[in-house]
Amino acid sequence: MSQIIRLLTALAATSALLLAPVALAQDAKSKAPPAKSDAPAKGKDLYSPAYFDFMLKQRTAQGQPDTPELRAAVRDELNTRELLVREAKKQGLDKTPTLKTEMDLTQQTVLVRAYMADYLKAHPVPEDALRKEYDAIKGQIGDKEYKVRHILVDKEDEAKEIIAALQKGEKFEKLADRSKDTGSKANGGDLDWNAPANFVKPFADAMIALPKGKFTTTPVKSQFGWHVIQVDDVRDAKVPTFEEVKPQLAQRMQGQVVDKYLRDLRAKNGF
Repeated sequence: MSQIIRLLTALAATSALLLAPVALAQDAKSKAPPAKSDAPAKGKDLYSPAYFDFMLKQRTAQGQPDTPELRAAVRDELNTRELLVREAKKQGLDKTPTLKTEMDLTQQTVLVRAYMADYLKAHPVPEDALRKEYDAIKGQIGDKEYKVRHILVDKEDEAKEIIAALQKGEKFEKLADRSKDTGSKANGGDLDWNAPANFVKPFADAMIALPKGKFTTTPVKSQFGWHVIQVDDVRDAKVPTFEEVKPQLAQRMQGQVVDKYLRDLRAKNGF
């Protein structure tokens, strides 16, 4: 059996080892140790205390209570890990090029994550910047939402024909069959409730100018074609408070901080 297969077999047995520490101990008693062995004395842990503290902190941070049972489980897992690592090293797996590269990249990932966490801690997004971004987004959303329909066609003359038919009393929903917007035509052109910011400017401007229950009497041109628009209803916009969206805003603006730092770092180093 190759080295890789032996390691995979050992890893597959890990869960069974963790679930049956008593059976493992009994099995160990029944076998005589080899003439030369680095096995620890009975009851002696194989791992560094720092490993135990780190893993325990991770588990409690995830919501697990710090109990004797949790500490025993962490202890068993760390001992089992160490045993498997020793077996893997005996087989020279830590020296194989592929695994050595993977371990090096994993180490890089941990260092990069720690470094960027420290950088963001030292360069937090100011509260006033978050509020400024919130106000800008709120301004884009506006204070009204519109329940709107539209019919989208390729030519202005076709849009004019649809408007003429509407003026003669034909139903908007029926005429929507002529729309090339496949996402809304099946629903009579209905686009549901939206803020103006969700649409391109020509569409949004025409929509805002329409009274409730009215349609555009001239075609509206956008990069998508020619629109005939009808506003079914208008209501006050439900804008979340600053505190409700603050975590999402902070995350997004932290991403911008990181992007700028990386651009500057690459430029500084000639990339």
